[in-house]
Amino acid sequence: MINLEQLGVHLPQGFLFQHVNLQINKGDKIGLVGKNGAGKSTMLRLLSGRDTATDGKIHKPKDCTIGFLTQDIKIDTHQSVFEYLNQSNELLTHLRTQLDKVNHDLVTREDYTSESYLNLLNDLNELNHTFNLHEGFLWEERIVTTLKGLGFSEEELHRDLSTFSGGWKMRAELAKILVNQPDVILLDEPTNHLDIISISWLENYLQKFEGAVIVISHDRLFLDNVTKRTLEISMGKVLDFPFPYTKYKAAREEELERLEGAKKQQDKDIKHAEELINKFRAKKNKAAFAQSLIKKLDKTERIEVEKDQVARMRIAFPLSIQPGKWVLEMIDMGKTFGDKVLFKNINLTVGRGEKIALLGPNGVGKSTLLKRLLNKLEGDGQVNLGHNAKITYFAQDQADSLDPMKTIYETVDEIAEGEIRKDLRSVLGAFLFTGEDVDKRVGVLSGGERTRLALCQLLLSPSNVLILDEPTNHLDIQSKEVLKEALKNYEGTFIVVSHDREFLQDLTNRIWDIEDKTLKIHHFGVQEFLQRKMDISNGVEVNKPVEKKLETIVIEEKKPLSFDEAKEIKRIKTQLNNQLKRCEDKIEDLEQKIALMTEEIATLDYSNEENAANKLQLFGSLKEELDVKMVEWEQFTEELMMIEG
Repeated sequence: MINLEQLGVHLPQGFLFQHVNLQINKGDKIGLVGKNGAGKSTMLRLLSGRDTATDGKIHKPKDCTIGFLTQDIKIDTHQSVFEYLNQSNELLTHLRTQLDKVNHDLVTREDYTSESYLNLLNDLNELNHTFNLHEGFLWEERIVTTLKGLGFSEEELHRDLSTFSGGWKMRAELAKILVNQPDVILLDEPTNHLDIISISWLENYLQKFEGAVIVISHDRLFLDNVTKRTLEISMGKVLDFPFPYTKYKAAREEELERLEGAKKQQDKDIKHAEELINKFRAKKNKAAFAQSLIKKLDKTERIEVEKDQVARMRIAFPLSIQPGKWVLEMIDMGKTFGDKVLFKNINLTVGRGEKIALLGPNGVGKSTLLKRLLNKLEGDGQVNLGHNAKITYFAQDQADSLDPMKTIYETVDEIAEGEIRKDLRSVLGAFLFTGEDVDKRVGVLSGGERTRLALCQLLLSPSNVLILDEPTNHLDIQSKEVLKEALKNYEGTFIVVSHDREFLQDLTNRIWDIEDKTLKIHHFGVQEFLQRKMDISNGVEVNKPVEKKLETIVIEEKKPLSFDEAKEIKRIKTQLNNQLKRCEDKIEDLEQKIALMTEEIATLDYSNEENAANKLQLFGSLKEELDVKMVEWEQFTEELMMIEG
């Protein structure tokens, strides 16, 4: 579908990336990863046609349509949300206008037997046929379904789009892309402004989408559930892995370990060669030998290894003082804004050591509930703190409250207490602030850097109750791992609002859900909670959990296999091993063919259109065959593991 030929982007400080040769096929689901500043967003802008590459070309079919969701959306319209989408398809809008005109003429004219009137009837039939061919009669239904899937309520569909926040405008723009069903969808951090329910809906949509998808995201689970291929921009190159994120990460770590070993050996060989050069270059009978070593070194391609950003450092939130058995108490608590009731009559006690995830769609009052718990907002009822309870709060806009004139080091130094002050630079290093970085002023930091600094400050604030409102926004995957590990080891109580399911998984022991203007408590995991929500929204009946009676479980001793059973299992294992070996041989053969064709395509003559099309089709077929074989390999491996188990 799209072919990148020797693509490169040059900046004043050097190449962002160069010599990129890639094939993007119909149906590809690709995760685009790399360090901040590696060029991920630039790559999407190049593919969308918004930017032009310094070197190379991007070959696309003439009729290829692309939908691009950027992080810096600007929507200037007074249309309603529904009308913004309804007018977004030029062809359907034109056909609707023509249909309205013909229908108007048919109703107002009275020359029913004239030739021009009969021509109008023919025009109407043709227009209706074309409109139906492009699914025009399903258009409005598709718009409503998509908007509701992304969290818009029925009343909000007809609100002026200019009255919505930036996050909701981003949802409207995403909905516009999805309903128009382009050939390629490019998404730059699509989950940043979506709630946990909408993210699940978007995943299901993209999994069924027949076109190509390329997505940048810091949501590991989203990448794993949507993508089947990962492109990493690293040190000016684009590396291609036929795996979703987690499998790619494991393969990449193995590759980096291998490269690290090869680099150590190369460094050792280079050092030895340099010693020989210094030893013999001044001797007449050895000068030629020294010169040959110099030429060999000049031609040697140095191995470079990109280091992980986050040091593997364990950090723990300090506990200020042990509180009593309960830390928070809500008595008839509620909050209303005018006539709108967000929640009411909440009576609940939070015990010491509870780990709570507060979930639900945007707009139900999650942040408001947290502010009521902190008594930052007035409302109905009351909130009481338990004995020795000390709360530390992390707001969504916490990073904006940092003093821009202070340095990074000064920002954490004013918060830290006790022995931890000796290790401030190590703690900052775990959040990617190393060396001279700690002397930078807060005012020059990016949004992600400020969020990391605000979390670092939070880590150093002694407390026994943490209230965290979207702490993972703007954090990369590795920084989220540091935060999650610290929360897992936290001895106090915490309440966290987050739309990041992977971050929440195995982190909390109960879920709060604002529903029907009250607070419901669930004791199952995040994945089960989301599945139940999706089932309810799809009209599936959800059974309430049944209380299990205590039963005596008798464990029967495992009987040894009979001779015939053991023989049959051995036969199946041999068969699976043979199938696995044939599959691995085929995968190796396909990978070699793809590698050769990648080099061939890089120098392809596109002036010969028929030959180029045949080559690209063959290349695409090889990639598809490789995908099929990879799936077979996984199936054979799983079956073998089950037999051996």
